[in-house]
Amino acid sequence: MTSFRLAYVPGATPAKWVRTWGERMPEVPLTLLPVAAPDAAGLLRARDADAALLRSPIDRDGLHAIPLYTETTVVVVAKDHLIAAADEVSTVDLADEVVLHPLDDTLEWSSLPGRPAVSRPETTADAIELVAAGVGVLVVPQSLARLHHRRDLTYRPIGDAPQSSVALSWLEEETTELMEQFIGIVRGRTVNSTRGRPQAPAAAPAERKRPARKPAPPKPARRTGGGSGKRRRRS
Repeated sequence: MTSFRLAYVPGATPAKWVRTWGERMPEVPLTLLPVAAPDAAGLLRARDADAALLRSPIDRDGLHAIPLYTETTVVVVAKDHLIAAADEVSTVDLADEVVLHPLDDTLEWSSLPGRPAVSRPETTADAIELVAAGVGVLVVPQSLARLHHRRDLTYRPIGDAPQSSVALSWLEEETTELMEQFIGIVRGRTVNSTRGRPQAPAAAPAERKRPARKPAPPKPARRTGGGSGKRRRRS
C-alpha cells in the first residue's frame, strides 16, 4: 500500500497537518517517524522518509527546504533559581552560570555564554536531568523546554540568544504528487486549490451558429411577348 513517511525532530509538532492529511487523503496512510535532530537530513538522503520537519542549520545539498517558523530561545532553570524571578533575561545574566551544551544542541553559538560544564551531555534530555540536579542551566528552543517539562523546572526567554528555525525538507528529485499534497497542507492551501495538481484542459468555446438565412422572395416572371393587345392596322 502506498504511504507517506514524515520524519520529525524533537519539539516539532506535526499533529495538525497529520489530521488534515487524514481528512483529505484517507486512502494514503501517513506514517510518523521520530528522529534525532542531527540524523534528520541523513534519513531523507537514505530515502527512509519522504519528508522531514527538521531544525536549522540544514545541510541543503540535494534537499529542498521550506522555512516554517522560528522559535523563541529560553533558558531552563530550577524553579527556585534567581532567574525564575525575571520575565526575560540576556546572555549577560548567565555569565556566572554553568551553561550545559548537549551534543544534540541545534543553536548556532558564536560564543557560548556562561561557564562551560566539565563535559557535554549526550542529549537534551540528559541535560534537563542535570538542570534538575542543580548542575547548571540549559539554553534551548522553547518547544524543547515544553517537551521536557518538569514540575521542578521553569524557563524564561533570552532576548539576545541565537534562534532555531523549523523547516519542511525533502529530496530535490522526489517532489512527487504526494509531496505536493503535503506542501499544500503545510502552507494552508484549501482542498479546492489546484496548485500542484494537473488541471483539466479548458473546454473549447462553443461555435457560434449562424442564423438561418431566409429564402429570397421569388422574382416576377419576365414577359416574353410584345404585349397582350392587338396591333392596329394602318389605313
